[in-house]
This record gives sequence, C-alpha cells and structure tokens, in this order.
Amino acid sequence: MKPVNVGILGLGTVGGGTVNVLKRNAEEIARRAGRDIVVARASARDLGRSRICDTQGMALTTDPFEIVNDPDIDVIVELIGGCDLAKQLVLTAIANGKQVVTANKALIALHGNEVFAEASRKGVMVLFEAAVAGGIPIIKALREGLAGNRIQWLAGIINGTGNYILSEMRDKGRDFDDVLKEAQALGYAEADPSFDVEGIDAGHKLTILASIAFGIPLQFDKVYTEGISQITRLDVEYAEALGYRIKNLGIARKTETGIELRVHPTLIPKRRLIANVDGVMNAVLVCGDAVGPTLYYGAGAGADPTASAVVADLVDVVRAMTCDPENRVPHLAFQPDAIVDIPVLPVDRIETAYYLRLTAEDKPGVLADVTRILAAHHISIEALIQKEPAKGEIQVPVILLTQRTLEKEMNAAIADIEALATVSGKVARIRMETLG
Repeated sequence: MKPVNVGILGLGTVGGGTVNVLKRNAEEIARRAGRDIVVARASARDLGRSRICDTQGMALTTDPFEIVNDPDIDVIVELIGGCDLAKQLVLTAIANGKQVVTANKALIALHGNEVFAEASRKGVMVLFEAAVAGGIPIIKALREGLAGNRIQWLAGIINGTGNYILSEMRDKGRDFDDVLKEAQALGYAEADPSFDVEGIDAGHKLTILASIAFGIPLQFDKVYTEGISQITRLDVEYAEALGYRIKNLGIARKTETGIELRVHPTLIPKRRLIANVDGVMNAVLVCGDAVGPTLYYGAGAGADPTASAVVADLVDVVRAMTCDPENRVPHLAFQPDAIVDIPVLPVDRIETAYYLRLTAEDKPGVLADVTRILAAHHISIEALIQKEPAKGEIQVPVILLTQRTLEKEMNAAIADIEALATVSGKVARIRMETLG
C-alpha cells in the first residue's frame, strides 16, 4: 500500500522526538497502522542548527506554507506552538484537505471550535493527544475508553513545572523563588515562567479536558486561574502536618447549576495517589458514574513522551483515512450537533473547603472574633491550630480548615477578618478538595 507522507512543521524538541520515534519504531508502527508512515518534508526556522533527529531523506524548508500547500503531503503535524501562525497553517492545511495532528494546547483551547468546524466541513481529522499531559493518553481515555460514562469530575496535575516547584518546596523546605530559579536553570521553566506558575498553561489543558468530558464548547476565557507564586514554605509545612499536600490542580466538575472550571493550588489528602505525584510528572484523576475514579499517570513533557502521543495520533489518522467522516470518533467525543453550552460557573459560585492562615495578636478573644465572623457567613470550622509565638513576639500564626462553603461567603468572611484590629496582613487562603 502507498506510504502516507507526513509533513512536520517544527523540528524542535517534540518535532525531533517525533522523527526519532517514527524511524526507530517504523516496522512496529506500520504493523499497527497498516501502511508505512514516512516523514517526507519538515520545516524549521534555522536549517543549520544541530538537531536531536536524523533529517536524512527529508526535504527541509524554512517556509511551513510550502509543506501545507504540497499536494504530495497527506498529513500535517503542527509542532511550532503559538497561536497566530499555527492557526493560519492548520486552517490552510484543512482547506487543502489534509489531515492534521497537533500538540498545540493553546491553539485548541483558544481556536478549537473554529478549527474543528472547518475540519468537519472538509471531512478531515484534527487530532491533538499530545496537547494535554504529554505522553499520557488522557484524550483517548476520555473520548473513547470512558465513552459509556457520565463524567462527574476530573482533577489533574497537568503542568510539570508547577508540580516540580511544589515538590521541591515540600521535600527540601525551600522557598518558591529559590526553586523557580533552579527550574529555569534546568530548563523546566521558561525565562518568563508566568504561563506555568500562574496557571495559564494548565488552564489551556483543562479547557480541552472539560470539553471532551462534558460535551461543552471550548471556552478558555471562562476558566478561573490562580498561580502558585503566593504559596509559602510555611503553608507547605502546615499542610503536611495536617495530613495534606499542596498540588496545583486543574479541576472540572459538573454540578446541578453548571460547570466548574478552575486551576489553583489545592490541599488534598496525602493518602490520595495523586497527592504522591512528584517532580515534573503529570497525573489526571477522572471520576465516571459507571467506572468510578480512574487515575492516569506519566511524563507530561519531553521529546519521546510527547512524540509517543503525536505518533499515536498519526496511527489513528492513517487507520481512519479511508473511513467515512461520519463514522470517525468526533473531535470532542460528542457528535458536533450534540455539544451543549452548559453554563460555566463564576468562581464565587463554586463550593469547596478552605485552608486559612492568618497572623493574629496573642491575646484572649481574638479567636472568638474570627470564629464569630465565620459563623456569621455560615462557615463551619473543621480544625484550628494556633502556633506558639516566637520568643519576644506578640503575634502568632493561626491555621484553620473549614468545611465546604461558597466562595463568595469565604471572600466576605476573609474581608471581615482582615478588618479586625487584632489581625495583621492578608489572610492566606488555599482551597481544599478530598477527591473522594
């Protein structure tokens, strides 16, 4: 059978890894796909740069549009990242009737609705397993393996940089800024780390997971994102002493009133498997009504792990190229006419438990004032710890764990607590989930 000709846009870490996996496992891949898959062309900004892959036998160019407009190329693999150029290239490829595989989470989260509509109109596929959690086949699990379930909620560690920082803070008692500098030196974090540490990268990925889980449109603009830069070494230590660990989670939950979409630091019981996912590893916990909770764990980045997902998509594309478009697995798991625009809840309408840390004067009546304020906002206390003041100090740290309450009630309570003359500074607040 005629080989499938692939054009790769971008020969960086993932592009080079994809070429390596395709060449190294060519025979095994052909046995699975039913045809040889050949990288015929590739584009890169600098053709003279040394690469992690062997480019022998590939026609190289600095102009990716040459590849998407080449009639001999069957499948485009978009690995350049970013949005504007990537979107233009993908839409051009679709218009030319080419199948597309991408690892671009921002492209899918921000423009996926348009991209998939065009792909459906042209009868081509756009697959994106590598866009979320690197080598973990979480898209396929949600879209196919759990198709018999109503997904109730999912929670994921879907940014390795943030997980590495929190793991180092816990294991070695280090401060956020110190670990961030090390992560940048090791290549885990960019020079501008805001996408990773402020939750934007995880928000892109959560947008995609939630759309597939619940059959809703992609809507990144409605995801609540909060970063980890305000987490202190003390918070990590107090959480550990209370039997919890702090993880930066992306959480999507379907409730009677709407969908929760949120990324933020979260206290979770350390007995949970996902609480023990450390370093740069990723994990996604999915709860379905039939199967219950299922956990997916693995490398969330890197050349070969991400290439594993890209190549799996290529195999799926080749298998389905001769199928009628109506008989293929839908891009977002649900048939396009069955996507429902369920309301996404604003963050002040979510309900969760909370960890609070405040600094108060060490004198009678202070805790009574705090508990009175919480009670006035219908917030019950699960646990309370008052630390001994340091020698010569008149202020002490107070840690409270609350039961579940609405975010808007907690916001109002925190404002009232911070207004107390006996409380200094801001109240540190971290949301808590049992994930049971």
